[in-house]
Amino acid sequence: MTSLPTQLPGDRIKKAITAFCELQADNPDQDRRVHLEKVERQFDLTPLECEFLNRQLLENSKCSQREE
Repeated sequence: MTSLPTQLPGDRIKKAITAFCELQADNPDQDRRVHLEKVERQFDLTPLECEFLNRQLLENSKCSQREE
């Protein structure tokens, strides 16, 4: 899937990470994989982008601490 001309490369990834972190904060008891699959569909990510998020968000727990 190609980006719109007005989107910068990686813009969908950034939005997906933000949405994932919000889902995780709102529903911490729900499985992280469910949240990841939801944002992958919501932002229509490519398989390569999905693999990147899988490695970064599921294996490294990037959203565990957020600054307030």
